[in-house]
Amino acid sequence: MTPSTMPGLRPAEPATELPAGPATTHPRGRRARPRIGRLSTIALFLAPALVLFLLLVVAPILVASYASVFKWNGFGLPENNVGLENFTRAFGDPTFRGDLWRAFLLIVLSLVIQLPVSLGLAMLLNQRLSGRRAYRLVFFAPYVLSEVTTGVLFTLVFSPSRGLGEGLARWLGADAGAIFADPDTVLFALFLVISWKYFGFHMVLYLAGRQGIPRELTEAAATDGAGAWQVFRHVTLPLLGPTIRISIFLSVIGTIQLFDMVWVLTGGGPIHSSETMAVTMYQYGFRRFEVGYASAISMVMFILSLVFALFYQRYVLRRDTEGAITTRGVQG
Repeated sequence: MTPSTMPGLRPAEPATELPAGPATTHPRGRRARPRIGRLSTIALFLAPALVLFLLLVVAPILVASYASVFKWNGFGLPENNVGLENFTRAFGDPTFRGDLWRAFLLIVLSLVIQLPVSLGLAMLLNQRLSGRRAYRLVFFAPYVLSEVTTGVLFTLVFSPSRGLGEGLARWLGADAGAIFADPDTVLFALFLVISWKYFGFHMVLYLAGRQGIPRELTEAAATDGAGAWQVFRHVTLPLLGPTIRISIFLSVIGTIQLFDMVWVLTGGGPIHSSETMAVTMYQYGFRRFEVGYASAISMVMFILSLVFALFYQRYVLRRDTEGAITTRGVQG
């Protein structure tokens, strides 16, 4: 007796087939499509910037590095390979060695005078002063001007015949026209102009960093009996460390690449006493048509900037970046 013929049992119904539907995909496949779409979107948005970076940054570096080993006037294709002769020539040239010394001197003056003055003004303008917004605008305004405009402006200011600086110098019993003509004073006069243009930028950086410090910390230190200098020394200054380190980095890199203002103000003279590496590179590349030698100078500038940037990031900015990564990981 089969189960279908047993009393009290219903015969088994034939199995029905389910309608054919869309094929199910693996969860990993469902995640792969949005991931590919996200990556393609990121690549689409990055492509224009990446193309510009390759054309305007990477390609010139490669061309300069290739031309630096040739004795080439810039016309046709370079053929006379001289190896490292252009580099040995650069470091054997008293003018180029003077460029290195002048760059070092400008960097030291910036770190010792320009940046501390900018920090002091930032701390002053952080106080409750009447018209402090106007002061901030006035101090930051020179940075908005281009370097060429700044050079032309101070050329007129120190004009021997009708400049404002000439009238002030006569009132003080000096000769303003000789400031940029004297090899002993031209570099310091150049530093004065550089400081006038860029101190407002560093001041705004320090001011933004100071306003990012919680007020409760300084108030707690003052409540514990700390004076204004102690609060600045032990609370404000350490918390401004990341901003100060970034400011130093920008100042050093900018000094190594200094060109426009020097070229407009002095052209590197008198007697190469205000010449920078960029000015020397321009002189040989576009005045004397020694493009191979100028390319070697540009590669020295690039290597100096790169080595300094890597060293600075490795040993100075490392704790700032590590702190940011750690904080991000904790928040995540």
